[in-house]
Amino acid sequence: MSARDVILARIAARLPGDATARRAAAVRHMAARSAHVVPLRGAGDSGHRITLFSKLMIGVGGTVDQVETLDDVPRAVAAHLGAAGLPPVLRKGADETLRHLPWPRPPGLPLLPAPADPADHTTLSMAFAGVAESGTLLLLSGADNPATLNFLPELHLVVLPAARLHGCYEDVWPLVRARFGDGHMPSTLNMISGPSRTADIEQTIVRPAHGPRDLHVIIVLGA
Repeated sequence: MSARDVILARIAARLPGDATARRAAAVRHMAARSAHVVPLRGAGDSGHRITLFSKLMIGVGGTVDQVETLDDVPRAVAAHLGAAGLPPVLRKGADETLRHLPWPRPPGLPLLPAPADPADHTTLSMAFAGVAESGTLLLLSGADNPATLNFLPELHLVVLPAARLHGCYEDVWPLVRARFGDGHMPSTLNMISGPSRTADIEQTIVRPAHGPRDLHVIIVLGA
């Protein structure tokens, strides 16, 4: 037996009741997928969720913009980069929705393919979902949105369709299961609440810590 087996056997030996019954109870509990406590602050209509999400995201140092349609995203991206005095170069994944947007022809806004490079300044991702109760983005890893886009740049731009902004986490997990199937998950699911920062050293906020210095969310009201 391995050390792991020995430790687990010792734990099992001290648990009350029958091991088979405990296993069956655990299987029933997982199959039921009972919702945990859901905070009321995420409840409400789309307008409430957008307002709450934006307030919480801005409160931790992120920025938020709103556009009417997906076709407005390229202009919003270019405007944000221009206002910040940043070079108009963008790294993004193979997300189909982002790929078919009306991007300016080069040299207007060069689009570089993912994965990200440590030298990149700005990347663009499509959010799988947003959670209003905590002002959090959920991003799934894959060829369409590689995880490197989330961590390597100085500025991370994220497109969040309003229809994907949910009140609480309990609304999102069924969507993950529906996309990947029972018992399966993406290799990485990142939950991002604001730009990277830490207060580990003398309780002084430092940005960045292990990711982008700036996070800008573009909420698409009509998508």
